[in-house]
Amino acid sequence: MLILSRKGENVIAIIMNGKELSKKIKEQVKKEVEKMHKENIYPKLSVIMVGKDEASLVYIKNKTKACIETGIEYEEHILDENITIEELKKFIEELNKRKDIHAILLQSPLPNGLDIYEAFKTIDYRKDVDGFSPTNIGRLTLNRPTFISCTAYGIIQLLKYYNITIKGSNAVILGRSNIVRKAFSTMLT
Repeated sequence: MLILSRKGENVIAIIMNGKELSKKIKEQVKKEVEKMHKENIYPKLSVIMVGKDEASLVYIKNKTKACIETGIEYEEHILDENITIEELKKFIEELNKRKDIHAILLQSPLPNGLDIYEAFKTIDYRKDVDGFSPTNIGRLTLNRPTFISCTAYGIIQLLKYYNITIKGSNAVILGRSNIVRKAFSTMLT
């Protein structure tokens, strides 16, 4: 990520290294998970992917690796691309009911014809690790504790790590994504 800042007539460029911060966060999460294990709590992430989008497969592979590195249990569900929205919602509802599942991640994009927002609103907001359910979006808007879009949250963490002052700054966010751009712009305000 590149940050440009104007000080007087000079423009200062800062290139931020997300890998360094990611490593520190994973070490912290691993310690927290180890404490949870001592209390017989075994956090578990359930990932749902519909179809076999190549970019999504890479993303899921990275999530699997991060779970293994931090001690978080993980299960992956790759569903047929011809699934109906009703079948997908029923599957999500089954995961919502499971006590051993603490977090659900629905990988996007979904195949054409499936309404991602209809699927997101089916995920129990207490398990919606990406923060995309209407309840979590509302809680974010109201500055209430909630899950937050991973990318938006990661950017905020990078800004904090590099001591970039947000308050009073001007920001330009490029992109049209409801999932990242709106969450990030809300967090900046």
